[in-house]
Amino acid sequence: MAYKKTKKVKRQVDSVIAHVKSSFNNTLVTITTMDGDVLLSGSAGRLGFKGSRKGTPFAASQISTNLARDMATMGVKNVEVNLQGPGAGRDSVVRSLQASGLNVTVLRDVTPLPHNGCRAPKKRRV
Repeated sequence: MAYKKTKKVKRQVDSVIAHVKSSFNNTLVTITTMDGDVLLSGSAGRLGFKGSRKGTPFAASQISTNLARDMATMGVKNVEVNLQGPGAGRDSVVRSLQASGLNVTVLRDVTPLPHNGCRAPKKRRV
């Protein structure tokens, strides 16, 4: 029995949110709608970077230029950026999104900060 393959619908979106999680080892960028539905995602490992090169600003800018190219086909013009984490790729993602012709409307830092939450481990005795 042959199954009919449904045609994938291209979403036409005007504004999106770019969630950037930047650690010391990697940078993850997820593009969602304003409601939170994931449209695109990218990481340094997916582009072929390995090891310590995944955490570099160059890898982060390559991720965002790839995603910006895909967003252009969806008709995206405005981007809100949520930055999370202490990594080196935070700023370069925003710069390359602006360089690719997208309008960055909001920059938000959503890094979780503990309000003296968990108890710290005991001091190391050497």
